[in-house]
Amino acid sequence: MAAGVAVVNARDATNPRRFNNTAFWGIYAVTFLVGSYLSDLASGFLVIAMVLVASIRGLGQGVVKVSRDEEAASARRWGNKLFIPALTIPVLTVLGTFTLKRIEVGGSPLVDVRQVTVISLAIATLIALAIGMAMLRPPLLAPIREARRLLDAIGWAAVLPQMLAALGALFAIAGVGTVVSELATQWLPLGSPFAVVTTYAIGMAVFTMIMGNAFAAFPVMTAGIGLPLIVQKFGGDPTIMAAIGMLAGFCGTLMTPMAANFNIVPVALLELPDENAVIKVQIPTALLLLGCNILLMNFFVFRN
Repeated sequence: MAAGVAVVNARDATNPRRFNNTAFWGIYAVTFLVGSYLSDLASGFLVIAMVLVASIRGLGQGVVKVSRDEEAASARRWGNKLFIPALTIPVLTVLGTFTLKRIEVGGSPLVDVRQVTVISLAIATLIALAIGMAMLRPPLLAPIREARRLLDAIGWAAVLPQMLAALGALFAIAGVGTVVSELATQWLPLGSPFAVVTTYAIGMAVFTMIMGNAFAAFPVMTAGIGLPLIVQKFGGDPTIMAAIGMLAGFCGTLMTPMAANFNIVPVALLELPDENAVIKVQIPTALLLLGCNILLMNFFVFRN
């Protein structure tokens, strides 16, 4: 997809920065297509090249040929049927998650059970794409052109979740979790299970707000608070801790501009006057959910 976006950008004369876009998405495509065969140093240089391309003159957008009136007319024509392709993805993903891991061929699982959810999501997306193409009958290249339009609107923020997740892994390897653990035990009263759970959940939310991604916060907080205190000291269930801990981190996602793909991109796409409008609406819900997650984890994680 990234390679296709690069090609479409290269052919779009209406975008004054089309070559920047082409280079950015082209390099990104290389990291996926041949990244497994490249050295860590080479991959690092590719990431730096992406940063330079996005920094020098930035990325641009081409002229959108479909008018608002045409979009409104199409929406009125199809009505709620437009939700069919969109809802196909979560429905089939859930079904695939529960069914694909049970299917065996020659005594071996049909899919890697550790990746069954991701595989189900990919299959569901392709099926939803086919349904959308059959329903709407757009030009054959419409999907990649629309992908280009959306990625150009989002810009460099589209790769932010992946990079922040990698940053979290680097922090864990560098021992940031150990530092967090030492600071927490030194300055916070962590003598009770509830205090540890509260610290872990709030820490997940706060680190997510700082880093913009719960996947980046998870290895740091789990290595620093979750495993040594919740699991090892108080005997908590690591599976429940991890699941609810991620939910606590997602509460932080709702409250930070660092989660640009969730909170800033919708503002740009909807042309809202306040760039923090989405965050302001989400904060009460996020705080309520965070409190619920703390109570849920405290109730379930220590029940053997």
